[in-house]
Amino acid sequence: MIEFPPAKLNLGLQIIARRTDGYHDLQTVFYQFPLNDVLEIIKDDSLEFGQCRLISSGLPIPGGENLCEKAYRLIHEFHPIPGVRIYLHKIIPLGAGLGGGSSDAAYTLKLLNIMFDLKLSNDELKAFALVLGSDCPLFIDDKPQYGEGRGEVLSPANIDLSGKYLLLVHPGIHVSSKDAYLNIVPKVSRSCKHVVEGEIKSWRSDLVNDFEAYVIPNYPELIHIKEQLYDMGADYAAMSGSGSSFFGIFSNPISYMDWPSHYFIWKSIL
Repeated sequence: MIEFPPAKLNLGLQIIARRTDGYHDLQTVFYQFPLNDVLEIIKDDSLEFGQCRLISSGLPIPGGENLCEKAYRLIHEFHPIPGVRIYLHKIIPLGAGLGGGSSDAAYTLKLLNIMFDLKLSNDELKAFALVLGSDCPLFIDDKPQYGEGRGEVLSPANIDLSGKYLLLVHPGIHVSSKDAYLNIVPKVSRSCKHVVEGEIKSWRSDLVNDFEAYVIPNYPELIHIKEQLYDMGADYAAMSGSGSSFFGIFSNPISYMDWPSHYFIWKSIL
């Protein structure tokens, strides 16, 4: 079976408190969009129950156990299933604030559930996904969602960007999420959900990614990306997650701009 795990954007990202368990309480609106990896899982009778073999292509994946493999082993622990081969073609940039690894893991759970008729509900799949990472449960459902807690407390977000144009810019800069969280100052402010569900013309002044206050001054190249997106006519431009990807949302077709050759540039109609 083949699926196409999507990437996500954070429309607003507010860090509101430090938790005693080492995590942070946050508020964000997750919006999935069609920049996709390719994931195929095939039953392999040459492998024993509980064994999986990952074969990857596309962007290089760091060594160690991949989240797709962890997802398989987690399912097998509670629902013994045959061995499988997992083919993952990686297109979503890694470490870019786009949730690609989390999406791959969630879609592995979904595919295994269908392939082996495990009859797991979406809520059960989300519980498994949360074991793999805070961002993983959001990809069980394919719709905009408001995230609270660590990002795993999800509820519907009333937003539709259909017909808008999206430009994604990833400069290939690695931003340490650990450092970003360590240097952020939590604060309580108006929920981004209320801003996102209002007029997009208000987003530029009212919709904030709190990580930008730390990340941009420490990676000066990034401020020019956001400025250029607005110069191109974006209704709204921001960093996704803790970076370093930026995105612009446009009402009109995107004009050409000469970005550095090492940037990952992706555009589409939402």
